[in-house]
Amino acid sequence: MNFDESTVGDYRIFSGAIESAIGDGYIAALIVLHQRSRPHPTRELFRDESLACGHRWESAEAALAYAMSKARDIIRRHEPLLAA
Repeated sequence: MNFDESTVGDYRIFSGAIESAIGDGYIAALIVLHQRSRPHPTRELFRDESLACGHRWESAEAALAYAMSKARDIIRRHEPLLAA
């Protein structure tokens, strides 16, 4: 298993590349949290432990790159909702 975590603005991203149980390759996993200012709690925006329907990437780096791309897309879609 390979994991990465990062912060983008008010968002905390946890991405993972998990060895596939059914063959070669890695499955991408992702959790995106929105860290609100106090006293509001942190809220989970997205969780998927088998991104792209369990597609297997050849390398852990490729799976992590896909997960981060998906995280940026989720954040972009969430930002306009905060302004409303």
